Amino acid sequence: MLDSTVTTRVQDVLNRLNAALEEGDVQAAAQLFATDSYWRDLVAVSWNLKTVEGPAGVADLLGAQLARTRPGDFRIQPGEMPAEDGGVITAWITFETAVGRGWGLMRLRDDRIWTLLTALQELKGFEENRGPRRPMGAEHGAQKNRLTWKERRAAEEQSLGRDTQPYAVIVGGGQGGIALGARLRQLGVPAIVLDKHERPGDQWRSRYKSLCLHDPIWYDHLPYIKFPDNWPVFTPKDKVGDWLEMYTKVMEIPYWSKSEVKKAAFDEAAGTWTVEVDRDGEAVTLHPTQLIFATGMSGKPNLPSFPGMDSFKGTIQHSSQHKGPDDWAGKKVVVIGSNNSAHDICAALWEGDADVTMVQRSSTHIVRSDSLMEIGLGALYSEEALANGITTEKADMIFASLPYRIMHEFQIPLYDRMRARDADFYAGLEKAGFDLDWGDDGSGLFMKYLRRGSGYYIDVGASQLIIDGKVKLVKGQVDRFEPDAVVLADGTRLPADLVVMATGFGSMNGWAADLISQEVADRVGKVWGLGSDTTKDPGPWEGEQRNMWKPTQVPNLWFMGGNLHQSRHYSLYLALQLKARLEGIETPVYGLQQVHHLR
Repeated sequence: MLDSTVTTRVQDVLNRLNAALEEGDVQAAAQLFATDSYWRDLVAVSWNLKTVEGPAGVADLLGAQLARTRPGDFRIQPGEMPAEDGGVITAWITFETAVGRGWGLMRLRDDRIWTLLTALQELKGFEENRGPRRPMGAEHGAQKNRLTWKERRAAEEQSLGRDTQPYAVIVGGGQGGIALGARLRQLGVPAIVLDKHERPGDQWRSRYKSLCLHDPIWYDHLPYIKFPDNWPVFTPKDKVGDWLEMYTKVMEIPYWSKSEVKKAAFDEAAGTWTVEVDRDGEAVTLHPTQLIFATGMSGKPNLPSFPGMDSFKGTIQHSSQHKGPDDWAGKKVVVIGSNNSAHDICAALWEGDADVTMVQRSSTHIVRSDSLMEIGLGALYSEEALANGITTEKADMIFASLPYRIMHEFQIPLYDRMRARDADFYAGLEKAGFDLDWGDDGSGLFMKYLRRGSGYYIDVGASQLIIDGKVKLVKGQVDRFEPDAVVLADGTRLPADLVVMATGFGSMNGWAADLISQEVADRVGKVWGLGSDTTKDPGPWEGEQRNMWKPTQVPNLWFMGGNLHQSRHYSLYLALQLKARLEGIETPVYGLQQVHHLR
């Protein structure tokens, strides 16, 4: 329903909220929230990524932060009419704080706030030079001995990291590091992205040749430059790599390729890091203030050790090392694992005429790609969504506005629809002996991803090969290797020329242990997960991704990563936190992440 009455009701709540905040009346502000309510703040008020629950949580947040960050001037966003559906009023809002401006989304039930998202968008006095503030570029007129744009860029590249030190160093030049590098560049934060590969995008190019994005294109844009409207829905890996390389160049991101971090240490007294880098054979030492690990959720291979591996006469590869099927036609291949990479690799090997067996060690959630696109993503990320006025930016905010505490309640009905729609498909998998699950609570892929980052496959064809018996399936745990076979715990013997360990990746916390120290890694604690107390996501409840895009228990150490959507969206909030610190803006952090788990 769109009418002036709804707008009046929203305005009344905002007026009361503004008045309470202006008067410093924490309890009056808190009482505007429903008993079961959620305020998710992205940096604006908390200088953190934090969700508080109920009036008591709101009072605690405001009691700690109101005088220091001074949120207020909440308004209905110009050009956006509040709407009511099913007793819930949804309103796009804007607001200001003492140092910044933001926007967000508010939902009302019975004229009380049910969910509130506040997201900082810019810092006052440090707005990005874009739109009406874009730089002139060419300097008209005549001036002796002036430098061209190319000469200025060359001088900057020569100086940064040698004559002048970067404020921030980003370790890892995949989509996360590149997105953050672009944000920092636009905000005027001197930063260097370090990556061991030869070219930007090689992180994608180096993977198995059939790899492609399983998310649709509308979900995968990077900041500032969207994919063109003739870009394929599902992008092949080498095309992703080319885009990242192009993007790095045109966004003028200081990017050091063939640069591997050997060691990092923090001087707490000086407040700076010492980062030792091997840059294409040259030893370089950097001294940034901020260190960001953007090494990715799929960056540190998890390679289990089994008895007899040393005696195996064939080839053992982690999925990250596997290049594709070309060398394995007519050979026996065992793929250990049953998630995304395992399925992709099995399908490509079958296409390449290998004899393929998948070893399923635990249940896997599978959703068909077309069903996920239509039912799971279509309302926010699709051509239809764009036609309905849901831009990428709006879609990101809508998704972010659903608190993690209740997100599963919105996901379960979607996956119930997918399960009913594709009932014959799932029956075929079960008949083939495949062990399926839908997450601990039936909430499906997105919650599995947010909670544990594993345990699923978006089906783009491999499942039918299992149903048809073209990719053989066995279930069980690996017991040992023999010179020519893998042996399972039940005695099943699988002859193999190649074993691909599609066994996933370790926490980004492991990079901190490797490059800094185990002590520092333990001070950080677990990276990723919500604390949902579901499989591989132990409690207690955190309510946000642990240690991602926000301050950690180690000063000046940050973690950046996630899929393309998260790299696009959350890079802004991390960049704003770094910019504020560079400029000496007070950044009082509310609710710093506690350490409950070390890995």
